[in-house]
Amino acid sequence: MGRLAPPVAAVRVAVKRALSGVPGKLLVACSGGPDSLALAAATAFVAPRLGRAAGLVTVDHQLQPGSGGRAAEVVAWARSAGLDPAIAVPVEVAGRGGGPEAAARQARYEALVAVAQRVDASAVLLGHTRDDQAETVLLALARGAGPRGMAAMPARRTVEGVLFLRPLLDVSRAQTLAACEALKLEPWHDPHNASAEYARARVRAALPALVDALGPAVVANLARSAALLAQDTAALDTLAGEVSTGTIIPVHALVGLPAALRTRVLHRWARELGAPGSALSARHVAALDALVTDWHGQGPVALPGGLRVGRRAGSLSVIR
Repeated sequence: MGRLAPPVAAVRVAVKRALSGVPGKLLVACSGGPDSLALAAATAFVAPRLGRAAGLVTVDHQLQPGSGGRAAEVVAWARSAGLDPAIAVPVEVAGRGGGPEAAARQARYEALVAVAQRVDASAVLLGHTRDDQAETVLLALARGAGPRGMAAMPARRTVEGVLFLRPLLDVSRAQTLAACEALKLEPWHDPHNASAEYARARVRAALPALVDALGPAVVANLARSAALLAQDTAALDTLAGEVSTGTIIPVHALVGLPAALRTRVLHRWARELGAPGSALSARHVAALDALVTDWHGQGPVALPGGLRVGRRAGSLSVIR
């Protein structure tokens, strides 16, 4: 028996670790690119050895010629690899807000959740790598995001009862490419990943220059920073959750809190009032915070969802 290629072993070990303590049927989200293809191949190997059922879903965004044919090829390969069920799902991206990247992401997650619920899968595995995590941190920095944004992509996240896992956040893109080569898999290379039309593609193109300037460890260090910030954010969110809120918040309950904690309480409160989380920005939270820390009789704050919050008699409340 030939020696197992180290990149193949690295991906398989990452999958095995991610599945620890995760029960139920699994689905791998696979575009046919090197990252998700290496993940799917590793899952096809690991899952049966753990006594687990695993399938595959590929989302056809219908944004490029021949996308349906590529989705069919991914499904055919998945079936040959023993992944069952293997499902291709076409989605409509046009007409959604937030730009092309955000629209495609929203459509993709909706499809993944729907398929997981339909086949009774408890978890969906995503192929984001350490390089993707580093790029996400840089994008967050460029947007002026706070710690939550720079915490980047979580290793685990639940959406509508479906657990999303990212086993490869400690695995490099080079390793997934090498794993595909060692397994004689032919991944598809999405031309959108090299298109300057997309912000992530521009960051991806610029990252080698950052590596040249700061050394090869910069990618791993960016990803490590995201993991550390995620821990801090989780701790602060837990503390913010212990602060009691209702439809009215007395200012004295907020004024003595540290800013990092106070703004999290206000963010959570605004969402509880009905402000859509996707539209609630740091600017909105800062305006709410000014009602607490910089009160000089200013008018109400307009929040997404048509809400207006003002300060009256020493409390914050919705102004009807």
